[in-house]
Amino acid sequence: MAHNDENSFYDKKRKIDIGYKEGKAKFLKHVCALSNSNPKNNAYIVIGVEDEENNIVGVDFFDDSKIQNLINAYLTNPPIVQYENIPFPHLPDHKVVGLVTIRPTGKLTSLRKNVWKYYGGSIFFREGSISMPKVFESDIKDVNSKIVEAIEKNAQNNIEHTLDGVFDFMKTRVDYNPQYKVFQEYFVICWAGQKKVTKNQIYYSRVDIKLINEQVLLFFSALDEVSISITDETFKIIEYVNLAFQNSNKYYPLEETLIKFENNASYTIETKLLFEPPQYDKKVLHHIYNSNNSILEKLKKGLSLTQQEENDLKNLPVTYLICYLNLFHEAIDKLNEAKPYLKKHNTEVYTLYKETVRILRKIKYS
Repeated sequence: MAHNDENSFYDKKRKIDIGYKEGKAKFLKHVCALSNSNPKNNAYIVIGVEDEENNIVGVDFFDDSKIQNLINAYLTNPPIVQYENIPFPHLPDHKVVGLVTIRPTGKLTSLRKNVWKYYGGSIFFREGSISMPKVFESDIKDVNSKIVEAIEKNAQNNIEHTLDGVFDFMKTRVDYNPQYKVFQEYFVICWAGQKKVTKNQIYYSRVDIKLINEQVLLFFSALDEVSISITDETFKIIEYVNLAFQNSNKYYPLEETLIKFENNASYTIETKLLFEPPQYDKKVLHHIYNSNNSILEKLKKGLSLTQQEENDLKNLPVTYLICYLNLFHEAIDKLNEAKPYLKKHNTEVYTLYKETVRILRKIKYS
């Protein structure tokens, strides 16, 4: 698909950025238009492709599993939307192609509320390669089902590609205890990660999980801690976050990803937020919060920190996060305010800041 021209069931983008109003609005517009133009078949957005030359240049891994929440919040009759990271052989390991699959409900989709320059109630439709506003005087028509069905059938991997994919994964991930399992006599999952045992519980970090048949890749970094459990029909990953606070490390379940395999050669990937914020005594938190504010003020003024303050600085990002989760609403502003000063101070504390922001981003749509 990435090497073909855009049409009424397929769009390609160099990148998307839903962190800004304009990027979010344009993404929602395209999803709305593709859903309305394809009431009875899947539609797709491929991300990481140069528009003019169709060169596959890739994008960074995108782990925003709450993208469906965004769709539900802004669209009426929202389609089911799935984002997948798909590796390509000629791309470097840290680059993938993003595939957005849009499964419509068959009902007319519209904007639920204003976003950027688009008004709530707007309806978009796909005319060739352009998503544009449209007024519907009758039911939406199905014109692409047979074409899309033929493309999807032709794209199925044969057994040679599957075996090659398994052998390649086992070879390239040999340092991380690679394993594989076949589900429903059709789907093959390979996974590998750095293993550790804590209190009789097995955890993994630096985890690669690849659904070979579909070329779908899930990735967890060296900073992540995940557990993996398997049945004959499911592959479940639970991600944990380490909220180090008051010199203690404690892991909290953050998110569950469940891959479920059906006996009709289909599968689903579902995510569920598990995180429950830890609660602390408000007086203790208020004291720690003020101490962090004092350290931040010294950073802003360019003053030297004591050794104890240097140690406390490492906990500053996660402390602001915990304060925010305990209803210190202004703590999130302090966290954002601290970014340039932590980045300037040293790499270690800025890395801890980025990890804290990653956790916040995962839970903020809840």
